[in-house]
Amino acid sequence: RSLSRAQRVALVEPQAPDISLRRQCQLLGISRSSMYYQRKALGAYDLELMRLIDAEHLRTPVYGSRRMSAHLNRQGYAVNRKRVQRLMREMGLQAIYPKPCTSRPGVGHRIYPYLLRGRVIDRPNQVWATDITYIPLARGFMYLVAIMDWHSRRVLAWRVSNTLDTDFCIDALEEALARYGKPEIFNTDQGCQFTSQAFTEVLEAHDVRISMDGKGCYQDNIFVERLWRSVKYECVYLKAFESGAHLRRDLKCYFAWYNTERPHQGLDDATPDE
Repeated sequence: RSLSRAQRVALVEPQAPDISLRRQCQLLGISRSSMYYQRKALGAYDLELMRLIDAEHLRTPVYGSRRMSAHLNRQGYAVNRKRVQRLMREMGLQAIYPKPCTSRPGVGHRIYPYLLRGRVIDRPNQVWATDITYIPLARGFMYLVAIMDWHSRRVLAWRVSNTLDTDFCIDALEEALARYGKPEIFNTDQGCQFTSQAFTEVLEAHDVRISMDGKGCYQDNIFVERLWRSVKYECVYLKAFESGAHLRRDLKCYFAWYNTERPHQGLDDATPDE
């Protein structure tokens, strides 16, 4: 039950000799039509709108679909709210504002309390944080997850994926744990990737305390939000990445530079590695 629909579809073996396709779908709780569905590629116009929405969301994260639609209309794009809602949902973007019943957990997912309010963070491996962001390509898009040490601002591990599944987040987490040990606290938002049993089990197996932002609390994970602004304005928006391989190659160079050479005002102009 902790697996997404796409992950369950991937478990089906159409040529399995001992169990029919119908029975496999019944056991996994998916419809047979899921086996034949092929996602329709987004058109060039939608991709252009997504690029504009992404850039504006960095500047004004309080914009929901209504105000984002008005912004695009003022830029000369005749687009209605329903289309903007669909694209923002595809990108994993939500307006930042207080929402009611924010302490109510999602179905089947445990929500952990926010542990960082008022806490002095003064050493590496005290607190790590993570988040996912949308990355536009020349002909499509991907998602980037990064794990950051809050004290040093160092990017410890990262992965890109063409879907918002949980696996690429777990891969990044396991790499960070293998290379740098474990933090005392790990902070995330309440996205389904981070509240999933598969993700939280990795942290619990390492005796890491789990902290989660309140819904709509933009400031709760502010250092990762600032990282996304830096990544996009200093790398992504300067180039039209042709493919996932091109994106990975340049992000590898960017994060190496970010950790070893880029000075940070919040660190008195030192680099994360320093």
